[in-house]
Amino acid sequence: MRREYFTLDVRGIDWVDEGGEPATPTVVIDFEGPVDELEERLTGFDGERLSASQTDVALRLQGDVEAPGTTGVVSVTNRTTGDFVLELNEEAEDVLRFIRAARAYGKESESDERYRVLIRVEGEELITYEKSTFLVYDEEGNLLRQHSLIPSGVEL
Repeated sequence: MRREYFTLDVRGIDWVDEGGEPATPTVVIDFEGPVDELEERLTGFDGERLSASQTDVALRLQGDVEAPGTTGVVSVTNRTTGDFVLELNEEAEDVLRFIRAARAYGKESESDERYRVLIRVEGEELITYEKSTFLVYDEEGNLLRQHSLIPSGVEL
């Protein structure tokens, strides 16, 4: 599926810098492409939609994490098969800012979930995932633990 089919918007992160009331950081992904293909990728072997625990969210950097202007590929994958559900290009600093907000939200919230992923088709909600892990990898595929969102007690 083409990355151009997806656009990403974030919500609920400004409170971290502005000192406001904590809000759940949310990634809103809008899809404008063949709906059947997206539906198929969001469906497990059992014919049911993939649950939050059956998906992984990650950022694969396309340059040095410290370099200005570095981009990366945000992906949602099927944890069982490893297949990509979706991918899209984003500025790495924007994604890392989102992860920092999710980490801060985790300190303020009593919930295990740190952020939300909302996938929409033509403005209508298709699926929402409440997530607690967001992995960041460098160009060579090495996990960058210090930039990732990994709940305490989780061993990778």
